[in-house]
Amino acid sequence: MRFVSDETQPEESLPEDLGTSPSPGESSVPEGFAERFAAHLRATHTVAASGEHSSSRPTVMVMAFEGWNDAGAAASSAVRAVGQACGAELIGKVEDEGYYDYQFSRPKVRSTGGHREIVWPSTKIYRARPAHAAVDLLLVHGVEPSFRWQAFTADILTRAAENNVSGIILVGALLADVPHTRPIPASLSSEDVQLQEILEIDEPSYEGPTGIVGVLAHTAAQAGLPAVSLWAAIPHYVGQAPSPKAQLAIMRELEDLLGLTLDESEVAEDAEAWERGVDDLAEEDTEIADYVKRLEEATDTTNLPEASGEAIAQEFERYLRRRKPPEA
Repeated sequence: MRFVSDETQPEESLPEDLGTSPSPGESSVPEGFAERFAAHLRATHTVAASGEHSSSRPTVMVMAFEGWNDAGAAASSAVRAVGQACGAELIGKVEDEGYYDYQFSRPKVRSTGGHREIVWPSTKIYRARPAHAAVDLLLVHGVEPSFRWQAFTADILTRAAENNVSGIILVGALLADVPHTRPIPASLSSEDVQLQEILEIDEPSYEGPTGIVGVLAHTAAQAGLPAVSLWAAIPHYVGQAPSPKAQLAIMRELEDLLGLTLDESEVAEDAEAWERGVDDLAEEDTEIADYVKRLEEATDTTNLPEASGEAIAQEFERYLRRRKPPEA
């Protein structure tokens, strides 16, 4: 582990979706939002073939892409982990070679059972129907394309329409001036006015360079498809992959957004080990240790007082979801 970021994201190019972060330990998602979110999607989604409102569980597409919008690989790791926890099945790929620069996103050689194959960069689409959740999931993760972003965006949103998707969640992670010793800040934003009211969030205000996550969020909103952007902020002085503490923060936000019940114990253990490792390295470098202390003071001053009642209620909701008996 090094105190150097492998990301190329410049500090001044913060993504458009990063809003005001909640207090430490407090979710960005208001209590009971998962049910209201699903109800909103059911009410607004119209089945194209019949022109009638759908009464079935709405399908939400959750997306993350490796690259510029995935500091510490936290976003893509979180979406992949959600898929594994929900038993997601692969239903399709976006692998047009016109989207990728193979000198930047190189194919990989893999051996399986004595058989060698070339694995080409692609975007994979998985379907999951998690028990007890109010929604079905379409999970999308892959490599951020190098070329033809407008065509790629149209391709992804066409797949969304073909699978009767009612809403989209774009997941990203960025480098920021936050200490590794405090809860990872996560924030939400949306261009959809109704979602802003339901989730009590703001519209994005950033102007500047963006990634494929920002393009997809804006294009979906322009097409009338409700879209929410979820971002986690990672300490820039230890921003290389993996970043399990940020992955855990994103997974918990998705858990609250979608009403999921996830086994996070392994990721939580990795997050604790990661934090201890960074602590040990910081102790060996007085300059880094002083810098972390200043970040801690700034964070604590901003986020006083202690955890709110809403944060406690949200944690209790997670506990109750995990106590639900399996479906018959």
